[in-house]
Amino acid sequence: MPKTILDIVRECDNFPSHNEPTLQSETLAGCYTFRVNGCSAILGYIRPEIVDKMQWSDSWVLDHQERTVTLATPANVTAETRSRVVEETLQSTRKMGTISLLKAWRGELFPVYGPDGETLLLVERCASAIFGIVTYGVQLVAYVRNDQGLRLWISKRSEEKQTYAGMLDTTAAGGLNAGKLPIEGVICEAQEEASIPEDVLRERIEPMSTLSYFHIRGEKAGGEIGLFQPEVEYTYELELDEDMVAQPRDSEVEGFELYTIGEVLNALKEGLFKPNSGIVIVEFLVRHGVLSDQSEDYADILFHLHRKLKFPLRILASI
Repeated sequence: MPKTILDIVRECDNFPSHNEPTLQSETLAGCYTFRVNGCSAILGYIRPEIVDKMQWSDSWVLDHQERTVTLATPANVTAETRSRVVEETLQSTRKMGTISLLKAWRGELFPVYGPDGETLLLVERCASAIFGIVTYGVQLVAYVRNDQGLRLWISKRSEEKQTYAGMLDTTAAGGLNAGKLPIEGVICEAQEEASIPEDVLRERIEPMSTLSYFHIRGEKAGGEIGLFQPEVEYTYELELDEDMVAQPRDSEVEGFELYTIGEVLNALKEGLFKPNSGIVIVEFLVRHGVLSDQSEDYADILFHLHRKLKFPLRILASI
């Protein structure tokens, strides 16, 4: 049965909302909150089976009654010290082979922010879902415009990818590593994945918005199922001339095709897009008037594009 646009955004933002308190409680039943000594905020949610499989050192305090996992380094230590303790814990767990997600070690670091936007620590990218922390990413939709309307450059992920193999993507996308600005991140990804020249990107790229959603990972995400992944996505669009062709530059992308709006809508409804790429496409359709306040479920669609995350965030300028 074809999916609706609301189905598509709900598949990405699939953590129960504040309007579903009972379901939210059931989803978090047994889970532990991730905390850092000296910071009052909840930084993420850890599933109980993950807590059991981690190789916790003496630098951690586990309270099984309150269901908290606290990095117990002194409150005044540096972010570098906290990061080192976390990495040692992850490396010890990785050697034990108890958590499959850690097999995809990338050597890339994601920041964890405190309530005042300060960097509390850095976490290996593949372990972000283990702690259920907020992650940050960038996505680009490149398109061409002519008398026939808009056509979008849609990429297909390699069948060899560990996550969402063979699914459709936006033109370029990637995680935003610690210390990198969103605009620099998206320019880098667009060059690496789609062979779009840097000068074209810097001259023509336009920010769309900052999306936020709370995803619970399924089978296609790779690794353990049911891990929490709240995320912020900085999204961009880029109008290209018809003679410029998006082409793969690395092995992560199988190829690109120009899709009409009708073909994009059909692919969305058939569930062919990676979840967080699908919602960026939906945002593009809203921005260009394909979806409007006259569309079915419009208000609910916008809600799922801009979920209010109850974790400390740091939102950077898009450009």
